[in-house]
Amino acid sequence: MGNDRSLPVLRGLSGGVLAGLGLCLSGPWWMVPALAMLWSVVRSPLAAALWAAVAVAISHRWLIALHPLTWLGVPAPLSLPIALLVWLACAMAAALLVLGWSLLARWLPGRCGIRQALVLSLIWALSETLLARGPLFWIGVGGSVLPGDRWFAGLACWFGAAGLATIQLLLGWWLWQLWVALRVEGEQRWRLLRWGVLALVVTHGLGALALAGTSDRNIDGTEPAVSVALWQPAIPTREKFSERRQAELPLRLRQAMDRSQQKGAELLIAPEGTLPLKFKDAESGGLPLISGGFRWVDGQQRSSLLLLEPGIAGTSGSIDKHRLVPLGEWMPSFPALAGLSAVGGLHPGEASRLWRWGGAPAAVAICYEISNGTALARAVSDGAQWILAAANLDPYPRLLQRQFLALAQLRSLETARPLLSVANTGPTAQIADSGVVQAELPAMRSGLLQTRLEPLRFSTPYVVWREWPLWLLLTALTVLIGARPGSGLLPARTRPRKTPPPGQE
Repeated sequence: MGNDRSLPVLRGLSGGVLAGLGLCLSGPWWMVPALAMLWSVVRSPLAAALWAAVAVAISHRWLIALHPLTWLGVPAPLSLPIALLVWLACAMAAALLVLGWSLLARWLPGRCGIRQALVLSLIWALSETLLARGPLFWIGVGGSVLPGDRWFAGLACWFGAAGLATIQLLLGWWLWQLWVALRVEGEQRWRLLRWGVLALVVTHGLGALALAGTSDRNIDGTEPAVSVALWQPAIPTREKFSERRQAELPLRLRQAMDRSQQKGAELLIAPEGTLPLKFKDAESGGLPLISGGFRWVDGQQRSSLLLLEPGIAGTSGSIDKHRLVPLGEWMPSFPALAGLSAVGGLHPGEASRLWRWGGAPAAVAICYEISNGTALARAVSDGAQWILAAANLDPYPRLLQRQFLALAQLRSLETARPLLSVANTGPTAQIADSGVVQAELPAMRSGLLQTRLEPLRFSTPYVVWREWPLWLLLTALTVLIGARPGSGLLPARTRPRKTPPPGQE
């Protein structure tokens, strides 16, 4: 009818679509325009919530692959509704979080100038790091850079994923300011354009400089290089506990060990959940084995990485999974609720991700613990010389594998550590300390990847300081804004009404 009330909703919807694509395909060229549209509706909580709901609905659509759940005992009529409910619950959770962020933007003193934009960007970015420690698999703005823009991602060794998220949010704010400025007269549009282009050049230049520094690491005192074989069994999760699969597992594992030994491997690594409880046949192997499995601790069942050595009965070492999947592995303590898992309800292990297993100390991420960069950086600070990421991403599609691999590259860049990823159906890959994928097995197919692991001791600024500089900057800016409200957004030119006001027709 001649007003623009629908425009915020349309911008929120369009921006959410772009953000969802950015989280699927990676690259600031998707995410920054999406964030510009979010800034355009920052004072419209419902439109901002729509942006987040659409983005997560697109990026996390692999959750629908939970269906069918009949193999877990879920009645067939309930299987698809449960999968859809989990998917929609994640979208709604994101909507509520961004709605709260939008309300905060309205509450901040002053209008949304550069200081307010920086505060809001830091709050968003640091919230991502906190959410990454929670029960959901959080793929945030900071994790959307790779593999699309490695120069930009190079800044992660200084600021981590939170720093990358902050910069992208500020670039989105700049792009929205530029769009508003194009609709008004004056020199301000050119000034905004010059400063924005300069920021892009400096950001990528510093990131490229950080990446160039990866070729000059101090590796004195590290453990010697080790030849490692990564086994991708590609056993469908829905068939894993069938009698046929359980009967063939020892034979397949022994064959993988034999092939690894023939290629000169000194260690074999298998993915999360490969071995069932009380597995004995690995004792006869002639090669040390690190494999995902299960164990009992004080009457509690845990998902773990286990070390089995030739000639030694039982396990020689282990590290338990700390962050459990809601519904899939963990349920509240109610009668008859054990979780949607064939192995029953699990309990978390210790929070530390550092594993001193006998070789070079490792920082361990089991499944979506890979999204928690802070925990892995802390493990590296405590002495980890490489990162081991073990997962079972079946029955999810390749979209989740690409997102997992991008997060693994980011963790490697943050810590300057080589990373070995081993997963049931993929990604099974070797990632250099510069975040480059050096070798990878084809997804969804069984195989053995021979790699050479070279542990490192080099510490990046992010490993030393983690998010503390960003927290201090946020505190200082909050105090400053309280004392001196900043300038606001450039006013957008309103369109004239096409119909006369009521009563003046």
